[in-house]
Amino acid sequence: MKRISNFLIFTVLLTLFIACNNKTSEVSDLDKLRNSTNEKSYPAVQMDSMQAINSITKQKVQELLDLSTLYLSGNRNTEIDTVIYSQMESYFHKPDSLTFKRLLKELDSMKVKTAKVSNLNVYKDFYKKDTLDYARFNVEYFDSKNKSLGSFEKNAQYILLSTSKLKKEFKFYFLDFYSKPLQKDSTSIGVTK
Repeated sequence: MKRISNFLIFTVLLTLFIACNNKTSEVSDLDKLRNSTNEKSYPAVQMDSMQAINSITKQKVQELLDLSTLYLSGNRNTEIDTVIYSQMESYFHKPDSLTFKRLLKELDSMKVKTAKVSNLNVYKDFYKKDTLDYARFNVEYFDSKNKSLGSFEKNAQYILLSTSKLKKEFKFYFLDFYSKPLQKDSTSIGVTK
């Protein structure tokens, strides 16, 4: 009886020891962000083009907001800050000094530590003879204590550029982030009296 009791205790301890050592190592969000680029592959799941564009746009918006909050949490003058800033610039077609001004000013003034994107919808707007691609989304800001600072509706203008003539591959770029939609003319079309 004593042998069976010792054997059971030994088996339970061995099982616990094995269970504790078999923890899977998850990649942290910071490591995912550090290793993300503008050259992510598309999901393997079959989607129609609008679903794919919605998914990719949401991913890019979230990544850019994550990089922005990470950049603002640093000193803004170290080598890693320079790398983060250049990675942020890679999300834009033609970045310039005003590219991040509105975004960083808003995040900094509200002391945002994290942001979460939701309800993203892409749409097209027509200006003269041009078709412009926009994403309308809600973004919720959180402070350092993970307390919500509010949810805001934002817009971003983007472009998909073809990368290859043989394959139907496109590269995603923002043209303007936190852009204001184009103002329509206030004059009515048709006969006025």
